Amino acid sequence: MYHLACVNCGATYPADEIIYNCKKCGHLLAVKYPLDKISVSKANWNRRPISVWRYRELLPVTIPPVTLQEGGTPLYHLKRLGEEIGLPYLYAKHEGMNPSGSFKDRGMTVGVSMALQLGKKSVACASTGNTSASLAVYAAKAGIPSVVLLPAGKVAVGKVAQALMHGAEVISVRGNFDRALEMVHDLCLTHGLYLLNSINPYRLEGQKTIGFEAVDQLGEVPDRIVLPVGNAGNISAVYKGLLELQELDFVDRLPMMTGIQAEGSSPIVRAIRENLPEYVPERDPETVATAIRIGAPVNGEKALTAIRRTNGLAETVTDAEILSMQKDLARKEGIGVEPASAASVAGIRKLVQMGKIDRDEKIVCVVTGHLLKDPETVIKQCEPPTEIDADLPSLLSALHL
Repeated sequence: MYHLACVNCGATYPADEIIYNCKKCGHLLAVKYPLDKISVSKANWNRRPISVWRYRELLPVTIPPVTLQEGGTPLYHLKRLGEEIGLPYLYAKHEGMNPSGSFKDRGMTVGVSMALQLGKKSVACASTGNTSASLAVYAAKAGIPSVVLLPAGKVAVGKVAQALMHGAEVISVRGNFDRALEMVHDLCLTHGLYLLNSINPYRLEGQKTIGFEAVDQLGEVPDRIVLPVGNAGNISAVYKGLLELQELDFVDRLPMMTGIQAEGSSPIVRAIRENLPEYVPERDPETVATAIRIGAPVNGEKALTAIRRTNGLAETVTDAEILSMQKDLARKEGIGVEPASAASVAGIRKLVQMGKIDRDEKIVCVVTGHLLKDPETVIKQCEPPTEIDADLPSLLSALHL
């Protein structure tokens, strides 16, 4: 049977204890499995459809899961962009193809399932957008109430629309994401809601399947996995999952975990650059990439470990670099992503220019959310439609073929 363990002091807790931080030292928790006793084989996995639940032996849920067939997202070979950048083996795993349009669905299928397994009757989160949308979707599927706290005026309209339509109780907080997270954490501890931000170790278990799928789809361990970093749950989860595969002898090495942050919201990158033991929170994070506009990443401790122990990299990109790559992904590869998603590929382009990437590396960039999550930012970047009279000469004069 699995249990919870502190990532700092190693203190352990029962699997069914509702706890988000270590009682002894206050640090984060992780789910630990008795891997030497788990009966699983790659052959069994390969007989199942590729999805989050293909890997159920390494997930904590023992009841029928709350699922919308998440996972199984495509891995695209970025041939045109790779040729331009100078990377022949550049890939993008498009997490925007999940049911609610982001990677958060991997965590929520596990997190909401665990809420039911643990006897909880309602769920809650703070969010920059995608978490709230996914929580609302999976809570609706489970038939339980959900509460989401959003920083007022700082969340893309497409994400707010999802949370509202799926029945969440949506509260806008006059403050940033970090304050909203403090508030919802207090709410859950005092009033019994189940917290499903990435401080919850069970939610991250679903997100680690991104790495499992990337290895299976590529047919080998990539040399590098690159992720946008906001609250830092994704890079932490993928690293943890691949460590488990290594312990099971399913893989013989780990990829270099590489985290990309927006220049105006980059506490993890600063900690890596300055070789700090801990990150220093950014008081007023700001970036067009709303999904990673987070100054105090909850999983920062885990992210620093993932990057450092795999000889990975951390780099920032400007809003201009993010938006340029968002457009390039759409127009050169047909892949529509929200701004934060483009950060991973923008970061790789920058790292190549800086001479920090071996051009023969096999690189998987995780692009985390769909284009339609943030339509307002898209519209601002593009020329408006050309309006013409309803006749053929007008049409021909307007075309640029």
